[in-house]
Amino acid sequence: MTGAKAAARAAVDRAADGLVALSAELHAHPETAWEEHRAATVVPELLDRRGFAVTPSYLGLETAFHARYGSGPLRIALCAEYDALPGLGHACGHNLIAASSVGAALGLAEVADELGLTVEVYGTPAEEGGGGKIEMLDRGAFRDVDLAMMVHPGPVDVAEARPFAVSHSRVSYRGRAAHAAAYPEEGVNAADAFTVAQVAIGLLRQQLPHSARVHGIVTAAGTAPNAIPEDSSGRWYVRAETLAELAEIEPRVRRCFEAGALATGCTLEIEPESRPYAEFRADPTALAHYRVNAVELGREFAPDGPAGRMNRASTDMGNVSQVVPAIHPYIGIGSLPATNHQREFAAHCVGPDAERALLDGAVALAWTGVDRAGQRDTA
Repeated sequence: MTGAKAAARAAVDRAADGLVALSAELHAHPETAWEEHRAATVVPELLDRRGFAVTPSYLGLETAFHARYGSGPLRIALCAEYDALPGLGHACGHNLIAASSVGAALGLAEVADELGLTVEVYGTPAEEGGGGKIEMLDRGAFRDVDLAMMVHPGPVDVAEARPFAVSHSRVSYRGRAAHAAAYPEEGVNAADAFTVAQVAIGLLRQQLPHSARVHGIVTAAGTAPNAIPEDSSGRWYVRAETLAELAEIEPRVRRCFEAGALATGCTLEIEPESRPYAEFRADPTALAHYRVNAVELGREFAPDGPAGRMNRASTDMGNVSQVVPAIHPYIGIGSLPATNHQREFAAHCVGPDAERALLDGAVALAWTGVDRAGQRDTA
């Protein structure tokens, strides 16, 4: 497979300027979950120019797309994420994810006929809390794919993704407004309901497994200090080692929110933002190939430690991994001390180190696809 790998790398190298420009374009125009209209246009444009058959608004999802090249029996899928974080822009580096996946697809397209590949790129919106890949799975995406891949930026290189399962919920309380000085007895305080709930969650943490995480934000809790808040709302995440563990923990957290309603007299509504994200199941053979390929490119995997903990971050790619073989390695962009979901990390997602990670990630994924084809040939 040495010749095929050389050809794939050459294709990525030829596309390097366009891939870097694509990443910079996404970084300069961040769009949040389900609002990625610009990204869903500019990302597949590069694929369309290179001969991919592009389907916009894929499966009825306006900011998803599908691109396909070749007709071989081995189907290799690359996932392109491109949503940003509210208020933080591309502080998780999805601009690099999209460009790396496009680059890997171009590399594999170069050898698709030789290796009997069908190369597919899935434009997957709303990873940051919206569960875009879960929606796509429900509508038939990824069916019969032989290997799904993407590479995610982080402070350092870590090969294996071990993300938590997670649920995302919108929580709201409804009370009754009143003048806080003249008629306080007439009010039912929806802001206090969140206070009670958060105290209960803080105490619950003593009895939760070490793998559990419960965290969230209050997004609204009144409009004037002299008016008792009649409405409050927030967004809350519950994480656990597996979906099974998550199912055990979620009812306990819900009771904390119910305590807020009971104590204040408010009504409570909890609405899921998406179906839960699953834990990740990495394909061991593809992961081993990726490790070798990354080292061949001069990458160094970090030892266990805080800098590498980004591999625990939840992702809807976990749901894909439960259905088809998949890998989700992390590639370092030299950002330390900045880490994901910080403004400083967003600043590191453009520039020389980010560009090297983008191109190395594209080549490493393409080479892993070539190795998967070689594995089939020797089976």
